[in-house]
Amino acid sequence: MLAPALASPAASADHTVAADPAVTRLVLTEFRNYQSLALNVAAQSVVLTGANGAGKTNVLEAISLLAPGRGLRRAKLADFARSQSAGDASALSGTARWAVAAELTKGIDTVRIGTGVEASQADEVGSEPSTERRVVRIDGQSARGPAALAEIAAVRWLTPQMDRLFVDGASHRRRFLDQITGGYDTNHAARISAYDRTLRQRSVLLRESHGNPDRTWLSALEETIAELGVAIAAARRDVVARLSAALADGGEVHPGAHLAVQGDVEGWLDGQPALAAEGKFRDALEAGRDQDAITGGAATGTHRSDLAVWQTAKDMPAHQCSTGEQKAILIAIVLADVRLLATTTGLAPVVLLDEVAAHLDEDRRDVLYDLVLGLGAQIWATGTDVKMFRGLEDRAQFLTVAAGTIT
Repeated sequence: MLAPALASPAASADHTVAADPAVTRLVLTEFRNYQSLALNVAAQSVVLTGANGAGKTNVLEAISLLAPGRGLRRAKLADFARSQSAGDASALSGTARWAVAAELTKGIDTVRIGTGVEASQADEVGSEPSTERRVVRIDGQSARGPAALAEIAAVRWLTPQMDRLFVDGASHRRRFLDQITGGYDTNHAARISAYDRTLRQRSVLLRESHGNPDRTWLSALEETIAELGVAIAAARRDVVARLSAALADGGEVHPGAHLAVQGDVEGWLDGQPALAAEGKFRDALEAGRDQDAITGGAATGTHRSDLAVWQTAKDMPAHQCSTGEQKAILIAIVLADVRLLATTTGLAPVVLLDEVAAHLDEDRRDVLYDLVLGLGAQIWATGTDVKMFRGLEDRAQFLTVAAGTIT
């Protein structure tokens, strides 16, 4: 594990550890407002209550880093470090800036996961690191990076920031869709990383060649972009189709919704094989070289696709629905994803609910909890009022958060 063993609160004898994937121990070192924290979890649900700013969401963010990506806030690596830190944490070799460690129980098996940032050993304690990188360790062994976490467990979340998903730009919806898709295709995140990297290489070549690029190298880059882009688009389309089917029969709490991926590459995949779509993508990249050299990036590609969402009952685009309807649609999509993951992979994700209960009436909250727990998923929920979690009274470990401490 990356973090040292710390004293942890005793678990209630009335609780039992869930048999499905669940975080049963969480250790934070110099993370956000926590200098050091260790929790032993002995229930399928965990409820964190306390005042705003106490550090409830920081705990959920730490758990979200047990999955590939930048976590539920999409923060920079430096932002995770405790602001008061002198850089003296010792969870990693070298100089650790912050660390998150967890034990994930799957039936009778336990997997130890750790992630954090370590600086070059040449850096002095307390100085600014010359280089920083996020490292991942699984059962004590160094992993190839955050992408390796996709093979261990899935984490899903609902946060207040996601309420603007349908009205913000397409990039937010792409990230949301790609986070979901990665739960079904463990290579998806790696493909996107490779696609973005190759796209940047093409842009640099076009910009610095002053109208006379190495055409052999440029064609090779465009070939790679087309292959990766079509694979990304195909994975997104497959997941969206399955999510739409799950939404069609999952209206127990929320209105139905229909999803579709919109974009040139996705359109080329309609009614023709992937190789034909790759050819069209390559042709579009070649035709757009002069313009792309001026504007940067590429005018065509899966980096410009969008997730379109309609409310089924009104046949209305989600961005035209009311704020309450948009919240209901978002919850419905996340629930459908949790249900689909549980049925297709046999393992339910860890579900993080940040201040979600406050936006639902009591009946809808109870049904939400029942649905998620009924699928075997572990819930970590936050709120300012413990009364919002009456539906979890006999099924959760209740903890109080105050100024970076948990009791």
